[in-house]
Amino acid sequence: MTDAVLTLPDGSALITMGFVRGAVGIRGWVKIGSDTEYLDSLLDYGTWYLIKGKQRVEIEVETGKVVNNKELQVKFAGCDDRNQAELWQGYTIAIARADFEETEDGEYYWTDLIGMSVINKEGIVLGNVHSLLQTGAHDVLVIRGGEHGEKLIPFIEHFVGEVNLEAKTIEVEWGLDY
Repeated sequence: MTDAVLTLPDGSALITMGFVRGAVGIRGWVKIGSDTEYLDSLLDYGTWYLIKGKQRVEIEVETGKVVNNKELQVKFAGCDDRNQAELWQGYTIAIARADFEETEDGEYYWTDLIGMSVINKEGIVLGNVHSLLQTGAHDVLVIRGGEHGEKLIPFIEHFVGEVNLEAKTIEVEWGLDY
């Protein structure tokens, strides 16, 4: 999934990271569809923003668990029965970008790469990062919007040079005929 960026009234970014699939059990728990690399990554954040249409609700996660290594379930504070839990079905889950942990050198959140301009060593703009693909071996940048057509560039040191988050540019070793 391509991360969608929303904003809070103060202008800070919210990053969509999943959705509420529906209620589970009778004690207010919900099933979560997570768009994170690890199923339980959303549990690193105590405050979630639930969004549906023009509605946006800030909610505290009381507790959560991974069931059978394949399903994330959470209980929101104040949500104590199935009827309350069912009301959250279909809401998108967003996390404040400011709550993300700092990355190590050479590590990037996908959401920070989306929209960056990609320029090859010859100074030719190939387009902008539209999304990323996870292939198992390595991530792949999906580049669109340039006059040279869509490009798929492996996000590995051999092809990717400087990533400048401030300038929003990525320098790559990638020819027009690749």
